[in-house]
Amino acid sequence: MSVDVSDLNQMQAAYKEAVDQWVAAIREEEALASVNHSEAEIDAWEAAAFREEDAREKAKDAKKNYEDALREKFFNF
Repeated sequence: MSVDVSDLNQMQAAYKEAVDQWVAAIREEEALASVNHSEAEIDAWEAAAFREEDAREKAKDAKKNYEDALREKFFNF
């Protein structure tokens, strides 16, 4: 099965977007970790941590898809 360059471009763009979203989630969590915490702020901070983890997993999945496609294109496996 041959991998089309346009497919690789789409996978690369999806990976970049996923990483950008992950970075934004990290920054959101960092901002919440940098204030004095009330109970509500702690809840928001914990929620941000869950969003960061979800974004991380999406970035890792997008990276795997892109890497697998590159392996297929260049090494046929």
